[in-house]
Amino acid sequence: MLGSPRLLLIGYLLAVGLLGIFWLPTSPQQLWWWLPLAALGVVGVLDLRSSHNVLRNYPIVGHLRYMMEFLRPELRQYFFESETSGRPFNREQRQIIGARAEGRSDTAPFGTRQDVLRQGRRQIAHAMIPTRVDPQQAWVTIGGPQCHRPYRSSRLNISAMSFGALSGRAITALNLGARRGGFAQDTGEGAISPYHQRHGGDLIWQIASGYFGCRDQAGRFNPEAFSAKAREDQVKMIEIKLSQGAKPGHGGMLPGSKVDQEIAKTRQVPVGEDCYSPAAHPEFSTPLELMQFIQRLRDLSGGKPVGIKLCLGHTRDMLAMCKAMLASGIQPDFITVDGAEGGTGAGPAEYADHVGRYIDEALPIVDACLKGIGKRDEISVIASGKVALAIDMVEKFALGADVCNAARPFMFTLGCIQAQRCHTNTCPTGVATQDPARSRSIDVDSKADNVQRFHRATLDACLDMIGTMGLAGPGDLRPEHLLEGPATATRVWQGDSLEVGALLDHQKAQQLPACWRDDWHEASPHHFLRGPGGSHQESHHRTAPAPHRDGGEGDRHHPPKEVQR
Repeated sequence: MLGSPRLLLIGYLLAVGLLGIFWLPTSPQQLWWWLPLAALGVVGVLDLRSSHNVLRNYPIVGHLRYMMEFLRPELRQYFFESETSGRPFNREQRQIIGARAEGRSDTAPFGTRQDVLRQGRRQIAHAMIPTRVDPQQAWVTIGGPQCHRPYRSSRLNISAMSFGALSGRAITALNLGARRGGFAQDTGEGAISPYHQRHGGDLIWQIASGYFGCRDQAGRFNPEAFSAKAREDQVKMIEIKLSQGAKPGHGGMLPGSKVDQEIAKTRQVPVGEDCYSPAAHPEFSTPLELMQFIQRLRDLSGGKPVGIKLCLGHTRDMLAMCKAMLASGIQPDFITVDGAEGGTGAGPAEYADHVGRYIDEALPIVDACLKGIGKRDEISVIASGKVALAIDMVEKFALGADVCNAARPFMFTLGCIQAQRCHTNTCPTGVATQDPARSRSIDVDSKADNVQRFHRATLDACLDMIGTMGLAGPGDLRPEHLLEGPATATRVWQGDSLEVGALLDHQKAQQLPACWRDDWHEASPHHFLRGPGGSHQESHHRTAPAPHRDGGEGDRHHPPKEVQR
């Protein structure tokens, strides 16, 4: 009835008890080895009352199962996975990132390790006469006709990672590296911390639904607090986060165990309490209201570039925002497209695996929508989704991006080993933790050099690859430059693109492919869609009056003012 493992435990306890009763009194010096045996017996007795079935049926020895489960990720990473099989970044990618960060050669001998016959494998076609790409192609100006202080941005920047998700020393090293390399760091939704400001590197301030750093006591947007920080010279652009790839439409939560005095002061929240970001913004709920909020932030920031970040779901939602741009005369200066692959932000596994569009599918859609309304040349597109190497940047540029953001690769330059314990506050390298005993392992100065070197080497490699294709710069890349294997010159983007202004001409719009014609017809600037053919999401608060725009429609005819550098 008890089962043999339990019978063995009873026998073990009896044996240990008899030894303690009859032998130890005659040999007290043997106590040192009897005590561990007794401790194991106590563990076995406690196992019989455990909530784990394995431990109740197999006392003591059942712990071996949980021990192996704990060690399994490390055993797999160090002993069993191949150079190209690891996820989310394989060993070959991590080795290239590490070599570039440390200034070592990233060359590889004896040919590719890739499976060249794998279906879906990406290739680029080189030119017989390569070109030399002008180094100035590594930069691009972000800021549309309504922006008075456009920003000269690097083609590669640090993606959104908050203080709270990363340690203070990690944030400091990233910002110092960005200052040395002349590129920007996205703050993430956790507000501008003292660690972002310590070395004065360029910042993209992300504003999410929690309005951290610019909120009132009720958690609503505080325009005065926003304006004071947004006008600081270090802040170059403002990014309104609608959703992120790790958990699109889900909102977020920083555990109270991570909310110490510093984070609480930075985010303007109580110490030790879970810090929530709602799934939706309280300040707007329709495309038109979103455009009005964009203009409101642009005015409050003194005319700096203001954009949105989203993980694309329905094409109709993107088209609804396009219609709102046309109806209101207000438009964002940039759109950051986050991939549903997920990133540094921890989220429910099913959201990362199954919700939203992946970056390579979303980018061409956003690009086509902006071309369709004739706004593509005025609105920059930023790709933020698993950009690790130069080939990733080439792919994203070909699919419609102007700029790439990377997060996890920059974490690797700080010493991240992909332990995937970012959400537990027990990061073994001190990168994604608020434990000072762990984070002090980061040497800020040397890691900042790693950040700068990786950025420079990756940009140089990207421009080299573009020159190998015989092109003058990233702007010349098109989807047809990407090939998909095996052994076939298949275009990567199989969807139907749009001609410039195709959505503005009623006659042309009626002749569009059905996938575009139907979505354009159903899209409305007055509401987002809940699903294909589903009900509309109505506004839950009164529509605010359109904010004042200096010069109105005439703004789009005036040249931009001084470029931020």
